[in-house]
Amino acid sequence: MALKNKLNIEDPALLAREEERLSKRRAAELYESGALARLKPGSFDALREIHRRLFCDVYGFAGEMRTVNLAKGGFRFAPALYLEAAVKSVEKMPQSNFDEIVEKYVEMNVAHPFREGNGRSMRIWLDLMLKSATGTVVDWSKVDREDYLPAMERSPVKDVEIKQLLCSALTDETDSRDVYMKGIDRSYYYEGYGAYRTEDLVKK
Repeated sequence: MALKNKLNIEDPALLAREEERLSKRRAAELYESGALARLKPGSFDALREIHRRLFCDVYGFAGEMRTVNLAKGGFRFAPALYLEAAVKSVEKMPQSNFDEIVEKYVEMNVAHPFREGNGRSMRIWLDLMLKSATGTVVDWSKVDREDYLPAMERSPVKDVEIKQLLCSALTDETDSRDVYMKGIDRSYYYEGYGAYRTEDLVKK
């Protein structure tokens, strides 16, 4: 059964395709409009706005903190009852260097504040912090899915692996349109989406 959505689609496969098409277009708009540059790096407001913009065409809960408990692969994310406190705690974490930023990213992933679309929103959020503090972003096209997903699963216990993986993919091409667009495609691929290229969805 598909998640309740604005498109009134009940077929999960069809919903996935439309979600990818519409939200990738919004991801491109985030870059093209300059909206990303106006967000405060590391703030929950920034993450909320990224999520809202990506999924506003698809879900009524876009940009809203979840009210249900979530689990994935046997791992339980922060209980909805304590989610607001968890998010505030993560927001206060330092973000002055690469290690601190990845640690903050890992903890926000544990919080998993939204019903759907956490990973895709948080990878953009992570790059905003990196760009602001270190003058780099992750070139996601260089991060393999089979390395990234297990590293993220293990990161709440041990974050060395994810740090090494992301560090090896850093680039100083922070304003590269190509790096951003390819990064969105790779980010979606991690979650099983690959029907569209972001570049092809940009409104001409």
